Amino acid sequence: MYTLYYYPRNANLAPHYLLRYMDLDYQLELVDRKSNAQKSAAYMKLNPSGRIPTLVDDDLVLFESPAICIYLCEQHPEHGLIPPIGDKQRPLFFQWLAYLNNTLQTELLLFHYPQRHTTDSQGADSIVAAQHTRLADILAVIDDQLGMNAYLIGDKITACDFFLFMLVGWAMPMNKSPLAFSHLADYLQRIAQIPSVREVAEIEGVDLSAFD
Repeated sequence: MYTLYYYPRNANLAPHYLLRYMDLDYQLELVDRKSNAQKSAAYMKLNPSGRIPTLVDDDLVLFESPAICIYLCEQHPEHGLIPPIGDKQRPLFFQWLAYLNNTLQTELLLFHYPQRHTTDSQGADSIVAAQHTRLADILAVIDDQLGMNAYLIGDKITACDFFLFMLVGWAMPMNKSPLAFSHLADYLQRIAQIPSVREVAEIEGVDLSAFD
């Protein structure tokens, strides 16, 4: 049985979506950020970065959400959520997962936690203002890609799509909502109707009403 250490609506959402979509045997272990439990000695033994999520599979302890997603997909290839070795879509899978994690997620963290990136008490507002434009440019790249494909890397859903759906939820407060991008909006509405996505959303308190 897998154990996913999580906190609602954090970066554990993408692996949680995968666990539920693949109907795997798993349990959730809450790491209470309100009490800073992710920095506790017990949790830091599992995840020295003191961040969420962490996945435990027998004697394997794995952190970083993209790595967990890749591991789950490769452990259960019958679900087709990662292209197999030799498939020309496999490098595209890693390209888009890297883009989502290194570009979109990084910029979203800057948007939501600007105070971590400046010592100027007035600087946070300027960072947020700039991020509205920066994030809109990133979503435009994704929207163009979805104009050519049903899903991010082709005509089949992959782990990249669950990762993107997680991140888009964090982007909803932007001046230009993700739903303002036509291809992206259609795509998000389809993803939001997947039964397992709705089940995870209920567990983690994710409001999907904007996508109905």
